[in-house]
Amino acid sequence: MTGYEKALKNKGYDLIVGVDEAGRGPLAGPVVAAAVLLKDFNFACRIDDSKKLTPAERNAASGEIKSKSIYAISGVNHKKIDQINILQATILAMKKAVGALLRQLDPSDLKRVFVLVDGNMRLEFPVPYRSIVGGDGKSLSIAAASILAKEHRDRVMSSFDRIYPQYGFIRHKGYPTLMHREALKKVGEAAIHRKSFLKCVRTG
Repeated sequence: MTGYEKALKNKGYDLIVGVDEAGRGPLAGPVVAAAVLLKDFNFACRIDDSKKLTPAERNAASGEIKSKSIYAISGVNHKKIDQINILQATILAMKKAVGALLRQLDPSDLKRVFVLVDGNMRLEFPVPYRSIVGGDGKSLSIAAASILAKEHRDRVMSSFDRIYPQYGFIRHKGYPTLMHREALKKVGEAAIHRKSFLKCVRTG
C-alpha cells in the first residue's frame, strides 16, 4: 500500500497528500472529502479502503490517522450538489480539503508536495497530482483519506438522524436502500435530500 508513496519520495516528493471522498451516491446529505498527509506509515490499526472496514475498525483507524498526520476535511451540502451536480461538488470538496491542508504547511514546502487522488478526475491544484482508479485500495495515503471522509460523513448523517428520525439515516447514511426509499414514499422528502437525485426515485 506504500508503493506510490515510495516512488514519489524517490523523486523528491516527501510530502504526499492522499485525497478521497465519501457520499457521492446517497440521496441526502453532503459529499465529503478528506486530504491526509501521513507523517508516519506505521499503524497498529488496519488502514484500507474504508468500505472494507467495519464501523469499529474505521473509528479506531480514524483516531490513529489523525494522530499521525496533517489533515483537512471539507464538505459540500445538498443544495450546492443540486446547483452544480455531484461530480462538480465532489471536485469542489476535494479542492477545498487540499487547499485547507496546504495552508497548514510552510509555503516553502509546497515544492515537496505531491497529491494522490482516488478515482479518475481532472482537478486543479497548485501542486502536482495523480489520479488513481481504485486508489483507496492501492495507496496508504488515499486509504487514510477515505477513512476520515467516511467517518466524518457518517457522523454528520447520524446527527441528521436525530432531526429526521423517520428516514433511518443512522442506518443507511442517506444511501438509496429499500428502507430509505420506502420512507420517502411514506413521508416525502426532508430538507437535506438532494432534489436532483430524487428524480430517479419513485416517491409516489
